[in-house]
Amino acid sequence: MSFPWIYAALSFGFAVVSVAVAVNGNYLAAMPPAAPVVVGVCSLTGMILLWRDISSKLKGEQRTFGSLLGQYVAVKAVGLLGRRQRRKLELDTVKVKEAQEQTLLKRLRKNADTCYGRQYNFSSIKDSDAFRALHPITTYEHYRGLVQRIAAGEQKVIIAEKPLILAMTSGTSGPSAMLLSTKDTNTEFFLQGVAVCLGVMREAFPETDSLQRTAKLFYTPTFRQSEAGIPIGPNSSTPASSRHMLNLYTTPAPAFEVPSEKDTLYLHLLFALKDPAVGTLESNFASTVFYAFTALQERWQELVEDVHRGQISSALSLEPKVRAGLEALMKPDPQRAAQLRAHFQEGFSGIAKRLWPHLHLVLAVDSGSNQIYGEMLRDHYCKGVPFYSPFYAATEGLIGVNLWPQESRRRYLLCPRSMFCEFLPESSLEEETPQTLLMEQVKPGESYELVITNASGLFRYRIGDIVKVVGFHNQCPIVEFQYRRGQILSVRGEKVSESLFLGALKKAVAQWPGAQLVDYSCAESGILGDSMGGSDPHYQVFVELKGVRNLTEEQRYKLDVCLQQDSAVYKSFRIKGSIGPMRVQLVADGAFEELRKRMMEHSGTSPNTFKMQRVLRRKEYVDFLLGKTVS
Repeated sequence: MSFPWIYAALSFGFAVVSVAVAVNGNYLAAMPPAAPVVVGVCSLTGMILLWRDISSKLKGEQRTFGSLLGQYVAVKAVGLLGRRQRRKLELDTVKVKEAQEQTLLKRLRKNADTCYGRQYNFSSIKDSDAFRALHPITTYEHYRGLVQRIAAGEQKVIIAEKPLILAMTSGTSGPSAMLLSTKDTNTEFFLQGVAVCLGVMREAFPETDSLQRTAKLFYTPTFRQSEAGIPIGPNSSTPASSRHMLNLYTTPAPAFEVPSEKDTLYLHLLFALKDPAVGTLESNFASTVFYAFTALQERWQELVEDVHRGQISSALSLEPKVRAGLEALMKPDPQRAAQLRAHFQEGFSGIAKRLWPHLHLVLAVDSGSNQIYGEMLRDHYCKGVPFYSPFYAATEGLIGVNLWPQESRRRYLLCPRSMFCEFLPESSLEEETPQTLLMEQVKPGESYELVITNASGLFRYRIGDIVKVVGFHNQCPIVEFQYRRGQILSVRGEKVSESLFLGALKKAVAQWPGAQLVDYSCAESGILGDSMGGSDPHYQVFVELKGVRNLTEEQRYKLDVCLQQDSAVYKSFRIKGSIGPMRVQLVADGAFEELRKRMMEHSGTSPNTFKMQRVLRRKEYVDFLLGKTVS
């Protein structure tokens, strides 16, 4: 038996106990009296052997045995849990109709004794057919007043328990909505999403099964209180709330107490730069990673100086206690500072792999509205580093998991026990009483709007996402995200989706010499009102680019031509003259970063959950970008 297998075997008992405690603390009560002693001896021996084995392989900052032990146990425990959950998922995909029926009935039984459950007679419903016959398809307006009653303190309105928070949606395709977030929602996300995807990640990228730390870009959200004292804010929890998980991250606990996004980002970057052995860059969305690298490009000299001096920049507005806690973790490191300075002076193409030569992965969602950020990172800052887009999720909860991390197409297996899913065919979206299909009834190659029943009080709810079924895993659909219903351009009923427009935009930018796309948004001309003048309805397009300072009229028109090539309907309207040529505006550097901050302030969302709006529905945002136009 090889040495690694010895310590793995001896440590197995400790990891099993850790998972047992995490899943159900009662497991310990069922253990024989001598078992904890045996497990403790085996675990201690295993940890000593583990320490001897890995200490010579550690790179970067010196770490304590306790830090390594904590990370090791967390990785092993989640790994065991992930394999268990993956087996459950595989079984469910073989009998998806049964799993979906059980999921639905579990939701209905739990909430049968609420005002809502009694109104729709949940206790009488025995299967999905009866549910669909009794309950209408809903949108947010159906729940607005009910959620307000819960916010005011009324209990058992929609769900049996009190919600953990009132979660604000990102408002990508309309006004931000306030939804309920429950313990069940969070538990399902961890068990069916996080645990499964970490297992998938370890299999696809074996190098990530190490004791290297992760640079996790996370911003502590701010909350306000409802009348009944329920927190209102984004549906995300800080890593600092799980102290035992902090050993996995480069950023220390005090940094998560900093309210300013700008200062928190600086601290994320600083502590990540101090550790040359970073193994993973992680964030909810690729946009957060992208903006982190743009900030790094702007402030690298200041950051390097802090590494050199072992201090934290006085430009950061930190509480004295927080600053003291952070600076206690700093020490002068002229050698690392010299390395960093040399890397930055080489330029920023491929900078991630030079700063962190043992970087194995970028872990962030890079599908949907985050697609362009993922592409820019892979083409520039993160050249040569694999990406894994693990989840398809929303404020409403976990929807799907990506079991194929090494494929360039982002495909997600729907999770049969997270939500009860129905599907509205794309052709019937405008019907008054459309008929839904179930998981086992959808067809590959067809697109549908998702209708979900979740664990936190949404029943037959039109989530607004259009997905394309691209295949099946056993009996369970695999989908690709297509677009949000509220993010469609349509001035004459032509319905140009986000994915269709982005494809045309990328083709046009490729024909603009030297241009690199940074960000974009569109607006329908009608939003401009009288300022539009008498011109035909058209698209107002705002682009932020690198490498060019001006666009010629010919270059602008190429975007219109590219969209005509990709959309026969748009082309027909253009030929008839009922849609005018799109107007393309080049905006100043940083304009979209400023717009992002304005949007977050308005919607009450945090950087962790924010998604850029590709079709602007508020005139003030359009006016802002018009004011930033340089060409």
